[in-house]
Amino acid sequence: MTRNYKKYRSRINVVITATIFSWLCLCLRLFQVQILNGAQYKSALILQSQTKQVKMPSRGNFFDRDNRPLSRNVFHYTLSVNPKVVENKIELAKKISSVTGEPIKKYIDKLNSKTSFEFLERNLQRKQIGDLISSKYRGLRIEKNSRRYYPHNNIAAQLIGYTNDDNQGISGLEKYFESLLKGEPGWVFKTKGLSGKIQHKSGMPFKNPVNGNNVQLTLDLEYQSILEEELFKRQIETGAVSATGIILNPQNGEILAIGSTPGFDNNFFNNSDPNYHRIKAITDQFEPGSTYKVVSAISALMSTKVSAKQEFNCEDGQYQYYTIPIRDHKPYSMLSTSQIIQHSSNIGIIKIIEEVGPRALYNISRDFGFGSKTGIKLDGEVKGTLNSFVDWSAVSLGQIAMGHEVGVTAIQLAMAYCAIANGGYLLQPKLIRQVIDSENFSLYVEKPTIVRKVATEEIMGEIKKMLRDVILDGTGTNAEISGWKVAGKTGTAQKWISGKYSNDKFISNFVGFFPTEKPQLLSLIILDEPKPPYHWGGQGAAVAFKRVMKRIINMDDSILPPSQDIPRKFFSSNKTSIKKSIKPKSKNAENFVVTLSANKKLGNNIKIPELRGLSMRKAMDTLSKRGIVFDISGSGKVVWQHPKPGTLVGTGTICKVGLN
Repeated sequence: MTRNYKKYRSRINVVITATIFSWLCLCLRLFQVQILNGAQYKSALILQSQTKQVKMPSRGNFFDRDNRPLSRNVFHYTLSVNPKVVENKIELAKKISSVTGEPIKKYIDKLNSKTSFEFLERNLQRKQIGDLISSKYRGLRIEKNSRRYYPHNNIAAQLIGYTNDDNQGISGLEKYFESLLKGEPGWVFKTKGLSGKIQHKSGMPFKNPVNGNNVQLTLDLEYQSILEEELFKRQIETGAVSATGIILNPQNGEILAIGSTPGFDNNFFNNSDPNYHRIKAITDQFEPGSTYKVVSAISALMSTKVSAKQEFNCEDGQYQYYTIPIRDHKPYSMLSTSQIIQHSSNIGIIKIIEEVGPRALYNISRDFGFGSKTGIKLDGEVKGTLNSFVDWSAVSLGQIAMGHEVGVTAIQLAMAYCAIANGGYLLQPKLIRQVIDSENFSLYVEKPTIVRKVATEEIMGEIKKMLRDVILDGTGTNAEISGWKVAGKTGTAQKWISGKYSNDKFISNFVGFFPTEKPQLLSLIILDEPKPPYHWGGQGAAVAFKRVMKRIINMDDSILPPSQDIPRKFFSSNKTSIKKSIKPKSKNAENFVVTLSANKKLGNNIKIPELRGLSMRKAMDTLSKRGIVFDISGSGKVVWQHPKPGTLVGTGTICKVGLN
């Protein structure tokens, strides 16, 4: 050993030992960081360098029976902020105020909040926020989302409902089908740079969102528009508080239109009275009055104790029924069962039901679905009121026979008359045609549901004859439509207020269907508290029924009068002019009827057809089959066209059509 080594040996040993110890400590530390606490530090690193962003799905939409959209999704921007990290609050408040037009103080108050999150604005359009997106305001978050938009404003607003600020359904079908419509969110990881800028890099994990399913309804947008227009018109004319209506296909229970007035615009539901948001056809019960008399008549015919031709003494319009005086609107002496329904005699129906008894009336009422829910796919349906016959008083039998002491909903009464119209089958009301996923595959097709057989076809045939007589020479003459053999029943009921029947507040209602033999359409109209003389069912509600049905007949060429026995599939989709928004790829395409043209085109010369006098739908169909583009203005029947009929034109020529 050299002298120098011996001199510095102790120091060298210290350095070597310190070096080995340091490396040992470093190795232990690395073992702790990478092995023992590796997951914890990895999470912290990812948290600092990456961010997980949620990708919201597109909400499913509603379509009518002919695939016209009843709802849409529009993009909007949401401004939020973390007040704790905002540096220049006054400048930011001024900037947002210039965009929205709101007072600066509103935003300063939010920016001075002690919380770590505040919403500044929602539902802003891209053009509104301008250069805010590219601006550098620390703590400001701008999120692109979608919200609901209803293109037809107040049409079917109560049925469709609406969503809240988070795009969640909170009313109507939006709420009932929330799980089908909302879809599943996705996510994507993005990296954060030193400046805090977030960017996406390939290879980062992600999951695409699953868009919500679309729902096709049985609703017909044109029917719905007509119904709501006529309901509101009749409400104003009669001074009624409200009006409610339903249109159905009685053969399969499909609801073609349903609504009440006053209505509201579900794009701005916060600006309207919440009472207008209810679907009154399922939430509000009322005493139907004389429209319930057919239930009594059916129970009598089914018991075989009474026949349609059997006569009863109607006491010249005045009768003491136990402690209650009963009066008819006109004095009658002897009337048959059919005539009692035709002239809506209170005394006569009491005489009939006394022959039958309470058990039979109660049982047939239950068979018709009164006192229980119909099963319609909507929240809020009430079951009405029908007490067990063992709880009836001495006068209950006669009162219920006249349509008192029983509470029904509009949908219950409409479905009961559907059973009469279709020959005795009580159906479940059908609102949904099918559910289609975001890839346009049909997931579910709803079939008509028969609840039970109520009565024989022969008995229902007798009742339909009675209801036809009501229109021909009874209380429902105002509902007659020439050539269409309408059958129906009027109803007038005093409202039960403060423990007694009111003498000045009434429910006017009418139920009708046509043609009598093979009904294609059925409608119920209800007027709440109309002014006299419109409180009578035949003077108030029946007029609205006639107006609605006449407009539908003039508009829809698929409805044929009873005198024409031309076979045609009822309600086939024949609107080739409407561009289909949904094109199912499933093999089960029974709800989408393709219309094929048998017209052979000879070269490019096509003769312009005669369109004057046709409905809008028929005119569009005629032109579409010939390859002619149409430009239609107005509504109603075709009154003029250009070019004139017989003109030879080429394929793709525009034909202008005016309707009135």
